Amino acid sequence: MCSIKQNLVQVTRQISVAAEKCGRDEQSVTLMAVSKTKPISDIEAAVAAGHTCFGENYVQEGVEKVQYFNEKHPSLDWHFIGPIQSNKTRLIAEHFGWVHTIDRFKTAKRLSDQRPEDMPPLQVLIQVNTSGEESKSGIPLDEVESLARDIDALPRITLRGLMCIPQPESDYDRQMSAFAPLSALFTEMQVTRDNFDTLSMGMSGDLEAAVASGSTMVRIGTAVFGARDYSNKES
Repeated sequence: MCSIKQNLVQVTRQISVAAEKCGRDEQSVTLMAVSKTKPISDIEAAVAAGHTCFGENYVQEGVEKVQYFNEKHPSLDWHFIGPIQSNKTRLIAEHFGWVHTIDRFKTAKRLSDQRPEDMPPLQVLIQVNTSGEESKSGIPLDEVESLARDIDALPRITLRGLMCIPQPESDYDRQMSAFAPLSALFTEMQVTRDNFDTLSMGMSGDLEAAVASGSTMVRIGTAVFGARDYSNKES
């Protein structure tokens, strides 16, 4: 069985190869290790291997991990990448550095209002529904600009880019087609926005296509930490 350190080396190599294929600098792609459902010991192993960027989907579990590691490793980057319930925005605002799943102004405003004054502004991404499925979270492509302008007016959050979770596809060409609309919109919005530098696309099954499509952050869980146990998790 490979260790978490070995897994991180392997995934980092995959990112490097994917970047080289499309003429990108491998340093332009950040590996987020998705640590949801994983114990503290697994994250400690990743930190010991030099990894600093982690993603959590469940609020209470994520907050407990952030609190634990803030005492030992306060410089870690913690990203909230799960659905946002209105009664948990304060916990997110008070503990995480990033949020990837903004899809309505009401949520963004709550996060801004609840972000402590002694913390840096919360870095956020707009989640976009690129597949048009009603079951998918995120807003339509044609509503992104309007939401972005509204977020710009909020004082305690900073809009850094876009995120999507497209319908899973095993075919590379279909993966590229799924990423193309968001990649184009991201490039367009970068022209008129400062600090708009994060395109969160790609997981284990579509990493190469995501990097080729311009992703600056890939979200990898199982390939780093192994299979997950979803029993007894908050909704």
